[in-house]
Amino acid sequence: MNKTAKIYVAGHRGMVGSAIVRNLQAKGYTNIVTRTHQELDLINQAAVDLFFEQEKPDYVFLAAAKVGGIIANNTYPAQFIRENLVIQTNIIHAAYENKVKRLMFLGSSCIYPRMAPQPMSEACLLTGPLEPTNRPYALAKIAGIEMCWSYNRQYGTKYLAVMPTNLYGPGDNYHPENSHVIPALIRKFHEAKEANAKEVVVWGTGTPKREFLYSEDMADACVFLSNLPDDKYESLLGSDESKSGKFEPPLVNVGVGEDVTIKELAEKVKLVVGFDGEIVFDTTKPDGTLRKLMDVSVLEKAGWKAVTSLTEGIKKANADYQTGGKMGF
Repeated sequence: MNKTAKIYVAGHRGMVGSAIVRNLQAKGYTNIVTRTHQELDLINQAAVDLFFEQEKPDYVFLAAAKVGGIIANNTYPAQFIRENLVIQTNIIHAAYENKVKRLMFLGSSCIYPRMAPQPMSEACLLTGPLEPTNRPYALAKIAGIEMCWSYNRQYGTKYLAVMPTNLYGPGDNYHPENSHVIPALIRKFHEAKEANAKEVVVWGTGTPKREFLYSEDMADACVFLSNLPDDKYESLLGSDESKSGKFEPPLVNVGVGEDVTIKELAEKVKLVVGFDGEIVFDTTKPDGTLRKLMDVSVLEKAGWKAVTSLTEGIKKANADYQTGGKMGF
């Protein structure tokens, strides 16, 4: 990507979108285009079409999405599937209509089957049933991958889908019900510490294992992949199965390649926050998928590897919470 190329970051106020903007700025990109929800409603197809016609971006990072934890996914399944389908459909089609050079579609590791072999490679896509608690969201993201793949096949576009593992970092959502596990734990331990509580209750048994990627690392991976030379980038775009006979979607996993149990995670957050009480696990609450570890060999072969350790990342996320993130949204 040329330093003066026009780059549209959809969802620039979110955790990942904002990290992508910071990464681009740090690398010297000077023509970054953003719009708030008030300025551009991505669910409004006419508004999205007009925006693309007027701005004509060269590159697009599609980081806009409706996201949330287990409670949010269970409570609002219709909104999760509808809003994500509409947002990505509007942007991907408008990108094609306006000749965007490269588009990066950001998804989630929940696209893979609940019982996928570990670590999960890109070939695991569509090989089994999904985790029920976030199936609507996962299906929307799978549809986005298929849409990128279909446009590449039919129109010769260069759209790549990247599937991050569980993300956390600056600008995360610390809402007590709608947040993911790391920000939820940070908030819980801080509130318990302030209240001099004797214990913190954590959902589930503590035995499921999860992989976590710091959001700034995710942003760096996205910009790295978007900057690959044509031959390397195009090798990641999959193939036309009707011609190759191979199942090769335009898909790259982004993660760290190692995981921890929820119990180990809770103990790390407890130590960083400085809470002196006990951790109690509420085994009546759901665990979700027992393990979700990404196979990141494709990404590492391309030349990128995460640099932020989990402990270092939690310290940074904790500092973010203390300096303004604690109200959530």
